Amino acid sequence: MAAEQGSGYKVLGDWLREEAVRDPDRDFVQCASPWMTLRELDRLSDTVAAALQGLGVGKGDRVAINLPNRIEYVVLIYAIAKTGAIQVPLNTYLRGDFLRHQLAQTTPRVYIGDAAALQILEPVLPEFDSIEHLVVVGEAPETTSLPDLTPFASLEGSARPLDPVDLSPADVCAVIYTSGTTGPSKGCTITHGYYCNLVNVFIDFGWYAEGDVVFGANPLFHFSGQTWLVAAALAVRGSAIVEPSFSASGYMSRIRETGATTAMGMGAMGMAIMATPPSPEDKQHKLRHITFMPSTPALIERFAERFGIEPFAEVFGQSECWPALLGDPRGIRRPGSMGKLTPGLQVKIVDEDDIEVPAGEPGEIVVRADRPYRLFSGYWGDDAATVEAFRNLWHHTGDSGRLDEDGYFWFVDRKKDSLRRRGENVSSLELEAALMKHPAFSAVAVHAVPSELSEDDIKVCIVLKPNESVEPEELFTFFRTTLPYYAVPRYVEFLDALPANVNGRVQKFKLRERGITAETIDFEALGLVITRSERRAM
Repeated sequence: MAAEQGSGYKVLGDWLREEAVRDPDRDFVQCASPWMTLRELDRLSDTVAAALQGLGVGKGDRVAINLPNRIEYVVLIYAIAKTGAIQVPLNTYLRGDFLRHQLAQTTPRVYIGDAAALQILEPVLPEFDSIEHLVVVGEAPETTSLPDLTPFASLEGSARPLDPVDLSPADVCAVIYTSGTTGPSKGCTITHGYYCNLVNVFIDFGWYAEGDVVFGANPLFHFSGQTWLVAAALAVRGSAIVEPSFSASGYMSRIRETGATTAMGMGAMGMAIMATPPSPEDKQHKLRHITFMPSTPALIERFAERFGIEPFAEVFGQSECWPALLGDPRGIRRPGSMGKLTPGLQVKIVDEDDIEVPAGEPGEIVVRADRPYRLFSGYWGDDAATVEAFRNLWHHTGDSGRLDEDGYFWFVDRKKDSLRRRGENVSSLELEAALMKHPAFSAVAVHAVPSELSEDDIKVCIVLKPNESVEPEELFTFFRTTLPYYAVPRYVEFLDALPANVNGRVQKFKLRERGITAETIDFEALGLVITRSERRAM
Protein backbone atom coordinates (compact mmCIF):
# COMPACT_ATOMS: atom_id res chain seq x y z
CA MET A 1 0.00 0.00 0.00
CA ALA A 2 2.81 2.39 0.82
CA ALA A 3 4.29 2.09 -2.65
CA GLU A 4 0.87 2.57 -4.22
CA GLN A 5 0.09 5.73 -2.27
CA GLY A 6 3.63 7.05 -2.36
CA SER A 7 3.44 9.27 0.72
CA GLY A 8 7.24 9.45 0.86
CA TYR A 9 9.31 12.22 -0.78
CA LYS A 10 6.47 14.67 -0.36
CA VAL A 11 5.78 17.98 1.31
CA LEU A 12 3.44 17.74 4.28
CA GLY A 13 0.90 20.34 3.20
CA ASP A 14 0.71 19.01 -0.37
CA TRP A 15 0.17 15.49 0.97
CA LEU A 16 -2.89 16.66 2.93
CA ARG A 17 -4.20 18.57 -0.09
CA GLU A 18 -3.93 15.50 -2.31
CA GLU A 19 -5.85 13.32 0.14
CA ALA A 20 -8.48 16.04 0.66
CA VAL A 21 -9.07 16.21 -3.10
CA ARG A 22 -9.30 12.43 -3.33
CA ASP A 23 -11.73 11.91 -0.41
CA PRO A 24 -12.85 15.30 0.92
CA ASP A 25 -15.74 14.19 3.11
CA ARG A 26 -13.98 11.41 4.99
CA ASP A 27 -14.03 11.87 8.76
CA PHE A 28 -10.32 12.11 9.43
CA VAL A 29 -9.47 13.27 12.94
CA GLN A 30 -11.03 13.98 16.30
CA CYS A 31 -9.56 15.06 19.64
CA ALA A 32 -12.27 15.56 22.26
CA SER A 33 -14.08 17.26 19.38
CA PRO A 34 -16.46 16.49 16.54
CA TRP A 35 -14.93 14.69 13.58
CA MET A 36 -12.98 16.92 11.21
CA THR A 37 -13.08 15.86 7.58
CA LEU A 38 -10.11 16.04 5.26
CA ARG A 39 -11.77 18.94 3.43
CA GLU A 40 -12.25 20.84 6.69
CA LEU A 41 -8.69 20.20 7.88
CA ASP A 42 -7.24 21.27 4.54
CA ARG A 43 -9.38 24.43 4.40
CA LEU A 44 -8.81 25.42 8.03
CA SER A 45 -5.07 24.81 7.89
CA ASP A 46 -4.95 26.99 4.74
CA THR A 47 -6.77 29.75 6.62
CA VAL A 48 -4.50 29.56 9.68
CA ALA A 49 -1.42 29.38 7.45
CA ALA A 50 -2.47 32.56 5.65
CA ALA A 51 -3.09 34.29 8.98
CA LEU A 52 0.38 33.27 10.19
CA GLN A 53 1.83 34.76 7.00
CA GLY A 54 -0.04 37.93 7.92
CA LEU A 55 1.90 37.93 11.22
CA GLY A 56 5.10 37.86 9.21
CA VAL A 57 5.78 34.13 9.33
CA GLY A 58 7.69 32.94 6.28
CA LYS A 59 9.76 30.05 5.02
CA GLY A 60 12.35 28.93 7.56
CA ASP A 61 10.89 30.89 10.49
CA ARG A 62 10.25 28.91 13.65
CA VAL A 63 6.83 28.68 15.27
CA ALA A 64 6.73 27.20 18.78
CA ILE A 65 3.67 25.22 19.90
CA ASN A 66 3.09 24.63 23.61
CA LEU A 67 -0.23 22.80 23.79
CA PRO A 68 -1.65 19.57 25.13
CA ASN A 69 -3.45 17.33 22.67
CA ARG A 70 -6.35 19.21 21.11
CA ILE A 71 -7.81 19.58 17.64
CA GLU A 72 -6.13 22.97 17.12
CA TYR A 73 -2.76 21.25 17.41
CA VAL A 74 -3.54 19.05 14.41
CA VAL A 75 -4.56 22.12 12.41
CA LEU A 76 -1.32 23.86 13.36
CA ILE A 77 0.86 20.95 12.22
CA TYR A 78 -0.38 21.41 8.66
CA ALA A 79 -0.81 25.19 8.79
CA ILE A 80 2.79 25.79 9.81
CA ALA A 81 4.00 23.34 7.17
CA LYS A 82 2.03 25.19 4.49
CA THR A 83 3.77 28.48 5.33
CA GLY A 84 7.18 26.84 4.91
CA ALA A 85 7.92 27.68 8.55
CA ILE A 86 9.37 25.18 11.01
CA GLN A 87 7.25 23.75 13.78
CA VAL A 88 8.89 23.58 17.23
CA PRO A 89 6.69 21.38 19.43
CA LEU A 90 7.44 22.09 23.09
CA ASN A 91 6.84 19.58 25.85
CA THR A 92 3.98 21.12 27.81
CA TYR A 93 5.75 20.46 31.12
CA LEU A 94 8.91 22.42 30.30
CA ARG A 95 9.75 25.30 32.58
CA GLY A 96 12.74 27.33 33.73
CA ASP A 97 16.10 26.42 32.18
CA PHE A 98 14.59 23.52 30.23
CA LEU A 99 12.28 25.95 28.39
CA ARG A 100 14.99 28.60 28.04
CA HIS A 101 17.33 26.18 26.30
CA GLN A 102 14.87 25.20 23.57
CA LEU A 103 13.69 28.75 22.94
CA ALA A 104 17.27 30.06 22.84
CA GLN A 105 18.28 27.45 20.24
CA THR A 106 15.26 27.78 17.96
CA THR A 107 14.50 31.54 18.34
CA PRO A 108 10.82 31.22 17.40
CA ARG A 109 9.08 34.18 15.81
CA VAL A 110 5.65 33.11 17.10
CA TYR A 111 4.77 31.25 20.32
CA ILE A 112 1.39 29.48 20.39
CA GLY A 113 0.01 28.13 23.65
CA ASP A 114 -2.90 27.84 26.03
CA ALA A 115 -3.24 29.83 29.26
CA ALA A 116 -0.91 27.52 31.21
CA ALA A 117 1.76 27.68 28.50
CA LEU A 118 1.68 31.47 28.44
CA GLN A 119 2.01 31.67 32.22
CA ILE A 120 5.02 29.33 32.09
CA LEU A 121 6.54 31.54 29.36
CA GLU A 122 5.97 34.83 31.21
CA PRO A 123 9.03 34.73 33.54
CA VAL A 124 11.47 34.03 30.68
CA LEU A 125 9.85 36.02 27.84
CA PRO A 126 11.95 39.20 28.40
CA GLU A 127 15.03 37.16 27.45
CA PHE A 128 13.72 36.41 23.94
CA ASP A 129 13.47 39.31 21.52
CA SER A 130 12.84 36.88 18.66
CA ILE A 131 9.28 36.21 19.83
CA GLU A 132 7.17 38.83 18.04
CA HIS A 133 3.69 37.37 18.52
CA LEU A 134 1.95 35.38 21.25
CA VAL A 135 -1.08 33.38 20.14
CA VAL A 136 -3.45 32.04 22.80
CA VAL A 137 -5.57 28.95 22.17
CA GLY A 138 -8.71 28.92 24.28
CA GLU A 139 -9.16 31.22 27.27
CA ALA A 140 -6.43 33.76 27.99
CA PRO A 141 -4.65 33.72 31.37
CA GLU A 142 -6.67 35.51 34.05
CA THR A 143 -3.75 37.58 35.31
CA THR A 144 -0.72 38.29 33.21
CA SER A 145 1.76 41.01 32.36
CA LEU A 146 2.28 39.58 28.88
CA PRO A 147 2.00 41.89 25.88
CA ASP A 148 -0.96 41.75 23.50
CA LEU A 149 -2.20 38.23 22.81
CA THR A 150 -3.58 37.13 19.45
CA PRO A 151 -6.58 34.78 19.87
CA PHE A 152 -6.25 31.61 17.82
CA ALA A 153 -9.90 32.08 16.87
CA SER A 154 -8.89 35.22 14.96
CA LEU A 155 -6.47 33.13 12.88
CA GLU A 156 -9.24 30.64 12.13
CA GLY A 157 -11.48 33.51 10.97
CA SER A 158 -8.91 35.22 8.78
CA ALA A 159 -9.93 36.18 5.24
CA ARG A 160 -6.37 36.67 4.04
CA PRO A 161 -5.44 34.50 1.01
CA LEU A 162 -2.60 32.01 1.38
CA ASP A 163 0.54 33.01 -0.48
CA PRO A 164 2.12 30.08 -2.36
CA VAL A 165 5.43 28.80 -0.99
CA ASP A 166 8.01 26.86 -2.97
CA LEU A 167 8.92 23.78 -0.88
CA SER A 168 10.71 20.50 -1.49
CA PRO A 169 11.04 17.30 0.57
CA ALA A 170 14.51 18.51 1.62
CA ASP A 171 13.08 21.57 3.40
CA VAL A 172 12.81 21.45 7.19
CA CYS A 173 9.32 21.17 8.68
CA ALA A 174 10.03 20.58 12.40
CA VAL A 175 12.62 20.62 15.16
CA ILE A 176 11.88 17.80 17.61
CA TYR A 177 13.77 17.78 20.90
CA THR A 178 15.25 14.61 22.30
CA SER A 179 17.27 14.09 25.47
CA GLY A 180 21.05 14.21 25.13
CA THR A 181 23.69 12.00 26.68
CA THR A 182 26.56 14.47 26.65
CA GLY A 183 24.74 17.72 27.31
CA PRO A 184 21.36 19.46 27.10
CA SER A 185 18.51 18.20 24.95
CA LYS A 186 19.17 18.39 21.22
CA GLY A 187 16.78 19.52 18.51
CA CYS A 188 16.43 16.96 15.73
CA THR A 189 16.04 18.67 12.35
CA ILE A 190 13.16 16.95 10.53
CA THR A 191 12.61 17.42 6.79
CA HIS A 192 9.28 17.13 5.03
CA GLY A 193 10.60 14.08 3.19
CA TYR A 194 11.59 12.26 6.40
CA TYR A 195 8.33 13.18 8.15
CA CYS A 196 6.19 11.90 5.28
CA ASN A 197 8.31 8.86 4.40
CA LEU A 198 8.84 7.11 7.72
CA VAL A 199 5.21 5.97 8.06
CA ASN A 200 5.65 3.78 4.99
CA VAL A 201 8.04 1.54 6.90
CA PHE A 202 5.36 0.70 9.47
CA ILE A 203 2.87 0.02 6.68
CA ASP A 204 5.30 -2.28 4.87
CA PHE A 205 5.76 -4.25 8.10
CA GLY A 206 2.01 -4.73 8.61
CA TRP A 207 1.48 -2.40 11.55
CA TYR A 208 -1.23 -0.51 9.67
CA ALA A 209 -3.75 -1.51 7.01
CA GLU A 210 -5.90 0.48 4.62
CA GLY A 211 -8.81 2.21 6.34
CA ASP A 212 -7.49 1.71 9.89
CA VAL A 213 -9.05 3.64 12.75
CA VAL A 214 -5.87 4.66 14.58
CA PHE A 215 -6.17 5.35 18.31
CA GLY A 216 -3.69 6.77 20.79
CA ALA A 217 -2.94 9.16 23.63
CA ASN A 218 0.67 9.92 22.71
CA PRO A 219 1.33 13.65 23.07
CA LEU A 220 1.45 15.54 19.80
CA PHE A 221 4.58 17.30 21.04
CA HIS A 222 6.27 13.91 20.60
CA PHE A 223 7.32 12.72 17.16
CA SER A 224 5.48 9.45 17.84
CA GLY A 225 2.19 11.28 18.40
CA GLN A 226 2.40 13.18 15.14
CA THR A 227 3.58 10.22 13.06
CA TRP A 228 2.19 7.09 14.75
CA LEU A 229 -1.28 8.63 14.97
CA VAL A 230 -2.02 11.46 12.55
CA ALA A 231 0.40 10.84 9.67
CA ALA A 232 -0.24 7.10 9.81
CA ALA A 233 -3.98 7.61 9.44
CA LEU A 234 -3.37 9.91 6.47
CA ALA A 235 -1.08 7.34 4.84
CA VAL A 236 -3.55 4.45 5.08
CA ARG A 237 -6.57 6.60 4.19
CA GLY A 238 -8.10 5.91 7.56
CA SER A 239 -8.93 8.09 10.55
CA ALA A 240 -7.17 9.20 13.73
CA ILE A 241 -8.57 9.39 17.24
CA VAL A 242 -6.17 11.49 19.30
CA GLU A 243 -7.01 11.32 23.00
CA PRO A 244 -6.50 14.56 24.96
CA SER A 245 -4.57 12.63 27.61
CA PHE A 246 -3.89 9.09 28.72
CA SER A 247 -6.39 7.43 31.07
CA ALA A 248 -5.58 3.90 32.19
CA SER A 249 -9.15 3.26 33.31
CA GLY A 250 -10.66 4.64 30.10
CA TYR A 251 -8.18 3.47 27.46
CA MET A 252 -9.73 0.14 26.47
CA SER A 253 -13.30 1.36 26.89
CA ARG A 254 -12.57 4.23 24.48
CA ILE A 255 -11.13 1.72 22.02
CA ARG A 256 -14.42 -0.18 22.22
CA GLU A 257 -16.52 2.98 21.85
CA THR A 258 -14.60 4.27 18.83
CA GLY A 259 -14.20 0.97 16.98
CA ALA A 260 -10.45 1.52 16.78
CA THR A 261 -8.56 -1.13 14.81
CA THR A 262 -5.01 -0.02 15.66
CA ALA A 263 -3.71 1.52 18.88
CA MET A 264 -0.32 2.96 19.76
CA GLY A 265 1.14 3.68 23.17
CA MET A 266 4.17 3.50 25.43
CA GLY A 267 5.15 0.62 27.71
CA ALA A 268 4.17 2.38 30.94
CA MET A 269 0.64 2.77 29.53
CA GLY A 270 0.31 -0.98 29.10
CA MET A 271 1.48 -1.54 32.68
CA ALA A 272 -1.05 1.00 33.99
CA ILE A 273 -3.91 -0.55 31.99
CA MET A 274 -3.09 -3.98 33.40
CA ALA A 275 -3.34 -2.52 36.92
CA THR A 276 -7.01 -1.59 36.39
CA PRO A 277 -9.80 -3.97 37.50
CA PRO A 278 -10.76 -6.63 34.90
CA SER A 279 -14.06 -6.25 33.06
CA PRO A 280 -16.30 -8.74 31.25
CA GLU A 281 -15.95 -6.43 28.21
CA ASP A 282 -12.15 -6.60 28.10
CA LYS A 283 -12.08 -8.70 24.92
CA GLN A 284 -14.91 -6.86 23.18
CA HIS A 285 -13.01 -4.68 20.74
CA LYS A 286 -12.06 -4.52 17.05
CA LEU A 287 -8.31 -4.22 17.52
CA ARG A 288 -6.09 -6.16 15.18
CA HIS A 289 -2.87 -4.46 16.32
CA ILE A 290 -1.75 -2.68 19.50
CA THR A 291 1.69 -1.42 20.46
CA PHE A 292 3.11 -0.68 23.89
CA MET A 293 6.80 0.09 23.53
CA PRO A 294 8.75 -1.20 25.37
CA SER A 295 6.98 -4.23 26.84
CA THR A 296 8.36 -7.29 28.56
CA PRO A 297 7.41 -10.79 27.35
CA ALA A 298 5.58 -11.27 30.67
CA LEU A 299 3.43 -8.16 30.12
CA ILE A 300 2.67 -9.23 26.55
CA GLU A 301 1.51 -12.65 27.75
CA ARG A 302 -0.67 -11.27 30.56
CA PHE A 303 -2.19 -8.55 28.34
CA ALA A 304 -3.03 -11.10 25.63
CA GLU A 305 -4.68 -13.41 28.14
CA ARG A 306 -6.86 -10.61 29.49
CA PHE A 307 -7.68 -8.61 26.34
CA GLY A 308 -7.36 -11.23 23.63
CA ILE A 309 -4.64 -9.43 21.68
CA GLU A 310 -0.86 -9.46 22.04
CA PRO A 311 0.79 -6.04 22.34
CA PHE A 312 3.60 -5.59 19.84
CA ALA A 313 6.83 -3.97 21.00
CA GLU A 314 9.47 -5.18 18.56
CA VAL A 315 10.75 -1.78 17.48
CA PHE A 316 13.77 0.46 17.98
CA GLY A 317 14.23 4.02 16.92
CA GLN A 318 14.82 7.60 17.95
CA SER A 319 13.61 10.87 16.52
CA GLU A 320 16.89 10.77 14.61
CA CYS A 321 16.10 7.41 12.96
CA TRP A 322 12.47 6.39 13.27
CA PRO A 323 12.05 3.44 12.96
CA ALA A 324 15.51 1.87 12.63
CA LEU A 325 14.47 -1.70 13.52
CA LEU A 326 11.04 -3.27 13.36
CA GLY A 327 9.24 -6.56 13.75
CA ASP A 328 6.47 -7.83 11.48
CA PRO A 329 3.36 -8.96 13.41
CA ARG A 330 2.41 -11.14 10.46
CA GLY A 331 5.56 -13.23 10.87
CA ILE A 332 7.35 -15.08 13.65
CA ARG A 333 7.26 -13.14 16.93
CA ARG A 334 10.41 -12.55 18.95
CA PRO A 335 9.03 -10.82 22.06
CA GLY A 336 11.72 -8.82 23.80
CA SER A 337 13.65 -8.19 20.58
CA MET A 338 13.81 -4.95 18.61
CA GLY A 339 12.99 -6.65 15.31
CA LYS A 340 14.99 -6.63 12.10
CA LEU A 341 16.42 -4.18 9.58
CA THR A 342 14.00 -1.80 7.89
CA PRO A 343 14.17 -0.61 4.27
CA GLY A 344 16.41 2.38 3.62
CA LEU A 345 18.70 1.95 6.63
CA GLN A 346 21.83 0.02 7.47
CA VAL A 347 22.32 -0.93 11.12
CA LYS A 348 25.46 -2.32 12.75
CA ILE A 349 26.66 -3.24 16.23
CA VAL A 350 30.14 -1.80 16.77
CA ASP A 351 32.85 -1.62 19.42
CA GLU A 352 34.50 1.54 20.78
CA ASP A 353 36.59 1.83 17.62
CA ASP A 354 33.49 1.59 15.39
CA ILE A 355 34.51 -1.90 14.23
CA GLU A 356 31.57 -4.24 13.72
CA VAL A 357 31.39 -7.01 16.33
CA PRO A 358 30.36 -10.64 15.65
CA ALA A 359 26.76 -11.78 16.16
CA GLY A 360 26.00 -12.31 19.82
CA GLU A 361 28.45 -9.71 21.11
CA PRO A 362 27.16 -6.42 22.54
CA GLY A 363 28.14 -3.03 21.18
CA GLU A 364 26.75 0.35 20.21
CA ILE A 365 23.89 0.52 17.71
CA VAL A 366 24.89 2.70 14.72
CA VAL A 367 22.74 3.61 11.74
CA ARG A 368 23.09 5.15 8.29
CA ALA A 369 20.73 5.63 5.37
CA ASP A 370 20.98 4.11 1.92
CA ARG A 371 17.81 5.83 0.67
CA PRO A 372 16.76 9.47 0.84
CA TYR A 373 14.80 10.83 3.79
CA ARG A 374 15.25 7.97 6.25
CA LEU A 375 17.16 9.96 8.87
CA PHE A 376 17.01 13.34 10.52
CA SER A 377 19.25 16.09 9.11
CA GLY A 378 21.40 16.90 12.12
CA TYR A 379 20.94 18.76 15.40
CA TRP A 380 19.50 22.24 15.12
CA GLY A 381 22.07 24.89 15.93
CA ASP A 382 24.62 22.35 17.14
CA ASP A 383 27.08 21.42 14.41
CA ALA A 384 29.54 19.94 16.91
CA ALA A 385 26.94 17.48 18.21
CA THR A 386 25.96 16.56 14.65
CA VAL A 387 29.56 15.83 13.66
CA GLU A 388 30.12 13.80 16.82
CA ALA A 389 26.94 11.75 16.32
CA PHE A 390 27.84 11.04 12.67
CA ARG A 391 31.50 10.16 13.23
CA ASN A 392 32.84 7.71 10.66
CA LEU A 393 29.70 8.42 8.59
CA TRP A 394 27.35 6.46 10.90
CA HIS A 395 24.79 7.94 13.29
CA HIS A 396 25.71 6.75 16.78
CA THR A 397 22.57 6.11 18.81
CA GLY A 398 24.33 5.87 22.18
CA ASP A 399 22.35 2.68 22.89
CA SER A 400 23.90 -0.76 23.02
CA GLY A 401 22.48 -3.95 21.58
CA ARG A 402 23.41 -7.27 20.01
CA LEU A 403 22.51 -9.15 16.84
CA ASP A 404 21.53 -12.82 16.93
CA GLU A 405 22.20 -15.48 14.29
CA ASP A 406 18.70 -15.06 12.82
CA GLY A 407 19.07 -11.34 12.14
CA TYR A 408 17.06 -10.09 15.14
CA PHE A 409 18.44 -7.23 17.22
CA TRP A 410 18.21 -7.20 21.02
CA PHE A 411 18.50 -4.23 23.37
CA VAL A 412 21.30 -4.44 25.96
CA ASP A 413 21.47 -1.09 27.77
CA ARG A 414 20.21 2.46 27.54
CA LYS A 415 22.22 5.61 27.08
CA LYS A 416 24.63 6.08 29.95
CA ASP A 417 23.37 9.46 31.09
CA SER A 418 19.79 9.40 29.89
CA LEU A 419 16.77 8.24 31.85
CA ARG A 420 13.24 7.44 30.76
CA ARG A 421 10.44 8.31 33.13
CA ARG A 422 6.70 8.39 32.51
CA GLY A 423 7.20 8.20 28.76
CA GLU A 424 9.67 11.09 28.68
CA ASN A 425 13.42 11.01 28.07
CA VAL A 426 15.41 12.96 30.66
CA SER A 427 19.02 14.02 30.23
CA SER A 428 20.74 13.55 33.59
CA LEU A 429 23.27 16.23 32.64
CA GLU A 430 20.54 18.74 31.86
CA LEU A 431 18.75 17.86 35.09
CA GLU A 432 21.95 18.18 37.10
CA ALA A 433 22.61 21.64 35.64
CA ALA A 434 19.14 22.78 36.71
CA LEU A 435 19.54 21.33 40.21
CA MET A 436 22.84 23.11 40.72
CA LYS A 437 20.92 26.41 40.72
CA HIS A 438 20.03 25.63 44.37
CA PRO A 439 22.26 27.84 46.52
CA ALA A 440 22.89 25.13 49.14
CA PHE A 441 24.18 22.48 46.73
CA SER A 442 27.88 21.88 46.27
CA ALA A 443 27.54 18.90 43.89
CA VAL A 444 24.79 16.65 42.52
CA ALA A 445 24.59 13.40 40.57
CA VAL A 446 21.43 11.99 39.01
CA HIS A 447 20.91 8.35 38.09
CA ALA A 448 18.11 5.90 37.38
CA VAL A 449 16.68 3.37 39.79
CA PRO A 450 14.17 0.66 38.85
CA SER A 451 10.50 1.65 38.91
CA GLU A 452 7.58 -0.62 39.67
CA LEU A 453 5.79 0.94 36.66
CA SER A 454 8.57 0.03 34.20
CA GLU A 455 11.06 2.56 32.82
CA ASP A 456 12.91 4.47 35.58
CA ASP A 457 12.52 6.43 38.75
CA ILE A 458 15.04 9.19 39.40
CA LYS A 459 17.42 9.46 42.33
CA VAL A 460 19.64 12.45 43.01
CA CYS A 461 22.63 12.32 45.32
CA ILE A 462 23.44 15.73 46.80
CA VAL A 463 26.51 17.15 48.49
CA LEU A 464 25.65 20.26 50.50
CA LYS A 465 27.87 23.25 51.00
CA PRO A 466 29.42 23.58 54.49
CA ASN A 467 26.94 24.53 57.22
CA GLU A 468 23.95 24.17 54.90
CA SER A 469 20.85 22.04 55.46
CA VAL A 470 17.65 21.53 53.48
CA GLU A 471 14.38 20.04 54.72
CA PRO A 472 12.54 17.56 52.43
CA GLU A 473 9.50 19.82 52.03
CA GLU A 474 11.68 22.78 51.03
CA LEU A 475 13.61 20.59 48.60
CA PHE A 476 10.45 19.24 47.00
CA THR A 477 9.11 22.77 46.52
CA PHE A 478 12.34 23.74 44.74
CA PHE A 479 12.05 20.70 42.48
CA ARG A 480 8.42 21.18 41.50
CA THR A 481 8.77 24.90 40.77
CA THR A 482 11.93 24.66 38.65
CA LEU A 483 11.67 21.28 36.88
CA PRO A 484 9.24 19.59 34.49
CA TYR A 485 7.09 17.27 36.63
CA TYR A 486 8.49 14.13 34.95
CA ALA A 487 12.06 15.17 35.83
CA VAL A 488 11.38 15.68 39.54
CA PRO A 489 13.44 13.08 41.44
CA ARG A 490 11.51 10.65 43.57
CA TYR A 491 14.52 9.76 45.70
CA VAL A 492 17.14 11.98 47.36
CA GLU A 493 20.21 11.05 49.37
CA PHE A 494 22.69 13.46 50.98
CA LEU A 495 26.33 12.37 50.79
CA ASP A 496 29.55 13.83 52.13
CA ALA A 497 31.12 13.43 48.69
CA LEU A 498 30.35 11.86 45.30
CA PRO A 499 32.47 8.87 44.26
CA ALA A 500 34.97 9.97 41.61
CA ASN A 501 37.94 8.59 39.68
CA VAL A 502 41.44 10.08 39.67
CA ASN A 503 40.35 12.56 36.99
CA GLY A 504 37.49 13.80 39.14
CA ARG A 505 34.77 12.20 36.99
CA VAL A 506 31.78 11.03 39.03
CA GLN A 507 31.52 7.24 39.05
CA LYS A 508 27.78 6.86 38.58
CA PHE A 509 28.03 3.08 38.39
CA LYS A 510 28.88 3.13 42.09
CA LEU A 511 25.80 5.24 42.82
CA ARG A 512 23.65 2.86 40.77
CA GLU A 513 25.09 -0.09 42.68
CA ARG A 514 24.34 1.74 45.93
CA GLY A 515 20.70 2.11 44.88
CA ILE A 516 18.06 2.85 47.51
CA THR A 517 19.51 2.84 51.02
CA ALA A 518 18.16 3.35 54.51
CA GLU A 519 19.28 6.99 54.28
CA THR A 520 17.42 7.63 51.02
CA ILE A 521 14.46 10.04 51.19
CA ASP A 522 11.41 8.84 49.22
CA PHE A 523 9.17 11.80 48.44
CA GLU A 524 6.23 9.55 47.56
CA ALA A 525 6.47 7.82 50.94
CA LEU A 526 6.30 11.29 52.53
CA GLY A 527 3.18 12.13 50.51
CA LEU A 528 5.05 14.71 48.44
CA VAL A 529 3.76 14.16 44.91
CA ILE A 530 2.68 16.28 41.96
CA THR A 531 -0.94 15.64 41.03
CA ARG A 532 -2.10 15.62 37.42
CA SER A 533 -3.76 19.05 37.84
CA GLU A 534 -0.50 20.52 39.20
CA ARG A 535 1.78 19.34 36.37
CA ARG A 536 1.52 22.58 34.40
CA ALA A 537 0.57 24.94 37.24
CA MET A 538 3.04 27.60 38.30
